[in-house]
Amino acid sequence: MRTKDERKKEALFKATVKLVNEIGFASSSVSKIAREAQVSPSTIYVFFKNKEDLLVSTYIELKRSLSAALLEDFDDSLPIRDIIKKAWFGIFRYITGNLEEYDYLEQFANSPYSALVDQEIIEQEFLPFIAVLEHGITQKIIKNANMNIIVAFMFNPISRLANPRLCHGLAMDEADLEVAFTMVWDAIKL
Repeated sequence: MRTKDERKKEALFKATVKLVNEIGFASSSVSKIAREAQVSPSTIYVFFKNKEDLLVSTYIELKRSLSAALLEDFDDSLPIRDIIKKAWFGIFRYITGNLEEYDYLEQFANSPYSALVDQEIIEQEFLPFIAVLEHGITQKIIKNANMNIIVAFMFNPISRLANPRLCHGLAMDEADLEVAFTMVWDAIKL
């Protein structure tokens, strides 16, 4: 019985992503989401308090997936550049393989709903990587800048390069990824 419940919850997350991307937050009603997930509208309230809770929970779940991609095979004993490169490539692969989910993340982050997210929950998911960046700063390997600035210079280029709607006709191969990462590294290294 528990497996069935988790499948319904997953179906609700997928339906939420699909509908928000297609028709937006306001038009994605509980009944439309339930219909897309092929569950009863009352099922949503088994898992979530309301529509806002579903939207926020979907965002948090997707951020956890993004964090898992960033931290895949994480090894903080490697040189800092190698750790960052592995994480950068992991995020690139995540975005290219999950464009709909990433579109939802981007839309959500730029919406009023983002104010409803407990940022500490999100930050917890990325703590090992943040610790590496902080270590890089203290070791004078990475520029001593606000973490938001460092993260922006590292990951905003991926948002563009991994999205075929933003980079028409660009098919990133390994050589292109190496060039892009080197440019990112050059931006943040001391």
